Amino acid sequence: MSRSGERIGLVLGSGSARGWAHIGVLRELGAAGVGVDAVCGASIGALIGGIYACGGLNMLEEWARGLDRADIIRYLDIRLLAQGGFAEAGRLMDYFRSRLGDPDIASLGVPFAAVATDLVTGEEVALRKGKLFDTVRASLALPGLLTPMKLGERWLLDGGLVNPVPVSLCRALGAERVIAVNLNADIVGRRISGISRTAAAEHQARPETTLVERLAVQLRQQADVLKTQVLGDDDRPGLFDVVSSSVHIMQDRITRGRLDDDPPDVLLEPRLSAIGLLEFDRAAEAIAAGRDCARQALPGLRDALGAEGNGPG
Repeated sequence: MSRSGERIGLVLGSGSARGWAHIGVLRELGAAGVGVDAVCGASIGALIGGIYACGGLNMLEEWARGLDRADIIRYLDIRLLAQGGFAEAGRLMDYFRSRLGDPDIASLGVPFAAVATDLVTGEEVALRKGKLFDTVRASLALPGLLTPMKLGERWLLDGGLVNPVPVSLCRALGAERVIAVNLNADIVGRRISGISRTAAAEHQARPETTLVERLAVQLRQQADVLKTQVLGDDDRPGLFDVVSSSVHIMQDRITRGRLDDDPPDVLLEPRLSAIGLLEFDRAAEAIAAGRDCARQALPGLRDALGAEGNGPG
């Protein structure tokens, strides 16, 4: 809350792996005594905002810093024959539930909301109640990559399709002063690869003596070829690269228009172009970029907000 008693809201925008920068922003705001009275997000911003709101930021940062490419493939739960996308991310949500429980949004320590997109109507959907990780999963459903999430009677997609930096939603939560984090400011024209190099080191060659074992090796080799086609390699983008980059180019254009129509009081735009959209294993760099951006903005932020207090850890 600001010194004048106004409620401060934090908006965490979409941006795939670059979203780890949100952790750095939250860390720097907390260290500077900037309290957050409401938080909302789109896509990766919904994930980080929701976990922050339930007091799990320490756990999330430790987990993110330890990710490697094999972990990413495992948590995405890639299923090449899945309907509506190549990955379900069920293991990812199950992991967070195992660490943080399955709280209702209404029970969180900080008011929270996420934005999603109705697959049928294209409408923006504000998610302000229900189970936290169902809500987060819906907001994360990047088209063509993660399968849509059904909540109630609606099939929902990534909230970044309609409102990548949902300032309006944060104001609807009661925020009177809004800090927004836009991850897409320098995204266009950048290479997006990251989890492209194979994570199949676990399948090291060894003598095979049975037909079943030989068949298993052949299936693994075919799966590796498919993964390269989907995830890409160091020389050319894969399907994940192309789809995610296309969506984020579109989101960049949408973000500009939305922020012009409903500008936040403070806009933070970390420099993240060196981090690929799927390079979730580079959390340390993204977190540092988020901290640097917030630190540099603190003088102006204090003038704009007159903030005080601390949020959950």
